[in-house]
Amino acid sequence: MSSLPKRPKRPKFSVPTAVLALPEPTLIGAVAPLPHEQLDVFRRDGHALIDWIADYWTALQQQPQQFRVMSAAKPGDVAAALPREIPQSGRPFAEVFAETHDAIMPGITHWQSPSFFAFFPANTSPPAVLGELFSAGLGVNGMLWATSPACTELEQHVLDQLAGLCGLPKKFMFASGTGGGVIQGTASEAAVVVMVAARKRLADRGSTGKPVVYCSTQAHSSIVKAAMITGIAAGPDDTVSVRQIPVDSARAMYPARLKEAIEQDLAAGRAPCMVTATLGTTSSLAFDDVLAIAAICRKHSVWLHVDSAMAGAAAVCPEFRWMLTGLEHVDSYCFNPHKWLLVNFDCDCLYIADKAALTSAMSITPEYLKNAASTAGAVVDYRDWQIPLGRRFRALKLHFVLQSYGIDGLRQYIREHVRLGAIFAALVKADARFELVDHSRGMNLICFRSRPLPNEKPEQTDVRTKALLDRINAGGHAYLTHTVIPYVVHGDPTARTVLRLSIGSTFTREQHVRATWEVICSQIQ
Repeated sequence: MSSLPKRPKRPKFSVPTAVLALPEPTLIGAVAPLPHEQLDVFRRDGHALIDWIADYWTALQQQPQQFRVMSAAKPGDVAAALPREIPQSGRPFAEVFAETHDAIMPGITHWQSPSFFAFFPANTSPPAVLGELFSAGLGVNGMLWATSPACTELEQHVLDQLAGLCGLPKKFMFASGTGGGVIQGTASEAAVVVMVAARKRLADRGSTGKPVVYCSTQAHSSIVKAAMITGIAAGPDDTVSVRQIPVDSARAMYPARLKEAIEQDLAAGRAPCMVTATLGTTSSLAFDDVLAIAAICRKHSVWLHVDSAMAGAAAVCPEFRWMLTGLEHVDSYCFNPHKWLLVNFDCDCLYIADKAALTSAMSITPEYLKNAASTAGAVVDYRDWQIPLGRRFRALKLHFVLQSYGIDGLRQYIREHVRLGAIFAALVKADARFELVDHSRGMNLICFRSRPLPNEKPEQTDVRTKALLDRINAGGHAYLTHTVIPYVVHGDPTARTVLRLSIGSTFTREQHVRATWEVICSQIQ
């Protein structure tokens, strides 16, 4: 493994004299200091762990043959390698780490591998990891402004900055006076939160009908799950409470079919509650027509939420802001910097046009949470913007990334992955053994499949395509996933199996994309 640059000297922090004068703790019944009483050991072990992470990232890029991208572990393998019992006396961290490392690493699918092209990316970066470490070291609970003003105010500040960077409408910023943003764990959590707000607004308007939510057949499964969690849907097959609208040839929601569904529900005495439009679907990165959908929602006073979990990061580049057309007419919008903007999981940015609509639906104030700042209404209490009460200081890692990369660095990062997507799509198009199914709007997701053989039935092509995927992933040199999408091929309009190659891992370069193409071609039978 190549040597790393010499580490800079540690920054010196001033320690109050009163702290230095504290007496040594008295240990009652202990034979050795506890870990939190050995900060010199913590300092040493922390440096070693940072070194390990840097070496790991280096090896992923320079010596990828050391790692199977997709773990080959079988169920129970990792658990069997872990210690059976908790030790009676504590053990040195170095010993614990070595043992744990040997147990878990065979069970790790390397999401940070430059040859990880599955699902959507789960980014990380040095500034994000340091932000997470800073947050963990501070150990604050930011449930109220009063419990750590910095935790709340940095989040407000950085979410307004991010909204401006992405070109979002001003109504989603705290600067507007009515809107604002909050960091959720995931877009799935955001869907639950806004669905609660939409249902509350419906009830406040005097509606007594059964609430109904709408999304396209290509929307993320979290929308249906949110309806189940909120009690709107009885289960995943409740097609009365969750209307999944058909899609067009670009796999985008048919606005006319949405209009029909809403009108049918109104006629039946049901209450249209919320519509979710998607900017960049999970299966094929399809983009719904937000402007057309918004017009329908405004006419019937239905909450419109827009989910752009992965693709929303591309809006840092002005050339991709076409996707935001109509966003000025929606009630809520979210995207995940932890997917494609170099922030480690978890970090979903949810923006609300009318923050009062959210907080009125989510707020409950027991006596033990009352305080002067909250009572005066002078501050934001993020506990009223989310499902749990407690919350981590997640804004630090987002702030560190934005400040460390800057506008130019973030745009360079996104544009490079888009360029790599174009290279891979061109390789597919030039090979007669494959069909390029979708390279949506020229972004970073490419859907392709085996080209049908003469007289081959569509389902046989599906089997060959899936078998190719299994061979690719079994080899360990790259990791792709598949999906089933509506796809018209040779006159057959049914759903077909396609392979997905999603470019977005932090360390992916052109050589990794081309090497993966070679792996794919080597597995054709």
